[in-house]
Amino acid sequence: MGIGSSALLVSAGVASGLAGSIAGLASLFSYPALLAAGLPPVAANVTNTVALFSNTVGTAAGSRTELRGQRARLLRLAAVAALGGAVGAALLLGTPSSAFEAVVPWLIALGSVLILVRDPLRRLVASRPRRDRIAAGPGHNARLTLPMACAVLLVGLYGGYFGAASGVLMLAVLSLSASAGEPLPVTNAVKNIATGAANVTAAVAYVLVAPVHWGAAVALGLGAFAGSWVGPLIVRRLPETPLRIAIALAGLGLAVSLWHQGT
Repeated sequence: MGIGSSALLVSAGVASGLAGSIAGLASLFSYPALLAAGLPPVAANVTNTVALFSNTVGTAAGSRTELRGQRARLLRLAAVAALGGAVGAALLLGTPSSAFEAVVPWLIALGSVLILVRDPLRRLVASRPRRDRIAAGPGHNARLTLPMACAVLLVGLYGGYFGAASGVLMLAVLSLSASAGEPLPVTNAVKNIATGAANVTAAVAYVLVAPVHWGAAVALGLGAFAGSWVGPLIVRRLPETPLRIAIALAGLGLAVSLWHQGT
């Protein structure tokens, strides 16, 4: 891989790390950069998944403040998301992606809308009996109910299979299940770990059986690590409502873009 392609991928990795840790849109920058560097679509997809493992490491390092007291919650969410990621990777390696990709824009759009209307939906969820919710935050038991486990499993499956904007979907799920007083930076940090768990299991499968381009993966991963470390610091300082709206609008923009590409 030439110097120009390596520089492109490192730069795209930084942008992906920032976008992934802040908005759950890492692949918006990384996947097109891999295609521009000359990788065919399948190799670009699996290389992207492997490279973005560094996102999880970077965001965990940069989100230590937000993740304090969340261990039990993270373990439950990560286990379910990882199972989904493994199933998604198996589906990608064994089935054509065309049928699934047809619904991807609608899934991303749905997740974006849920983020926009988070507060009214949170009030609706809060009005239901406590046994129907995930207890979140320090001092709670982080119990994961069956409906929410199914939602996290499906988002993890999507992340392992396709991945684009899986963070938007996971943020939507976690925003509805979190306690009403939980700040967005905390929910966002938990989202990064949950989607990272799905990504890691898929990446392991791809390393073993798929055509990973290691030079591209290393260049992209280095940039992504730097960007994802800085991302939580930015989230910590930005006002919550404008940030949430920006994430949702970016997700809707990506949904429209993918819909046009498929038509």
